[in-house]
Amino acid sequence: MTDIHQQALSARADQAHALTTALGLAPQAWGVVAMSLLDRAEAMFAIKEAATGRYVHANPRMQALFGRSADGLVDEEWVDPQACAALRTADQSAMVVTVPQVSEHRLELGGVRREFSVTRLALPSADGGAAKYLCCIWQDLTPQRQAETQLQLALRQLEEQQQANETLRREMQDHGLRDSVTGLYQRGHFDDQLRREVDLSSREHREFALVSVALDPLGEAARASGSEGRKRVLEALGRLLRSNTRAMDASCRLSEDRFAVLLSGVGLATAHARMEGLRRQCATQLVMLNGQDLGFTVSMGVASFPHTAHTQEDLLQAADTALSQAQKRGGNHVTLASIRFEA
Repeated sequence: MTDIHQQALSARADQAHALTTALGLAPQAWGVVAMSLLDRAEAMFAIKEAATGRYVHANPRMQALFGRSADGLVDEEWVDPQACAALRTADQSAMVVTVPQVSEHRLELGGVRREFSVTRLALPSADGGAAKYLCCIWQDLTPQRQAETQLQLALRQLEEQQQANETLRREMQDHGLRDSVTGLYQRGHFDDQLRREVDLSSREHREFALVSVALDPLGEAARASGSEGRKRVLEALGRLLRSNTRAMDASCRLSEDRFAVLLSGVGLATAHARMEGLRRQCATQLVMLNGQDLGFTVSMGVASFPHTAHTQEDLLQAADTALSQAQKRGGNHVTLASIRFEA
């Protein structure tokens, strides 16, 4: 132990002696206080011989942890080698300082993993020489850690339940907004989003595209399959419309065979390119029922705000007019609305 550490121990001893003398306390007063507080705190207390690591004293709670008497006991006799090495290292560290050292240890005792906090303090010798004994105060953290683990598990389960409830709420809310066959938004939600997009584009002077989509007359195989075949075609078209639109876009089923797609922040040329790709996907999509490919095609009319229309009503009309032209060309076609030029 260094001179500085020895001086610190001596200073503390002088303080304790001065206080004992000033209050007229018995020499053993501090020991009585310490032992009483340890019992009150239900702590496990032991004293070890610094040189050999042998226990020279242990209170009943500590002996219960050992499972035997502490006389002459060493750590190798009650813990595994790895835990013993960790205890010994902590002991040696505590012997060279004058302040209490705290460390945590995990021990496997009786087939049960337990966690402890150990506070160590070197005990000064009466002759002022190097400390020979080490005081160890053990606290069992196992119940506290188990309670913390259970609390974390309960909080995690509560959070998962809240997330599940929120997901269910959104799904139920979303379910009321979507068509049950195609999975696309219904007309009311689409109209709201279109109004918001018109307002946003008017304020920020940016464009967006609106696409009117119509299912072309079905082929013979699809007509022969009746309502089930028609449902299969609508389901396939709904999947393609959803997969070709982004989160900020909106796809809607307006009526039995009519659909609309809102492409946020997209110009006329980009909208045409994307819809042309969608048209090709529809034309080559396999829709199987009873071993037959039903197949289908769509016609599309693409309009842009504000290049082809300056109001929401004009935009809808422009997209429908372009769609009619695509249908007149025999279907399976994408037509652009005419760009308006202002004087």
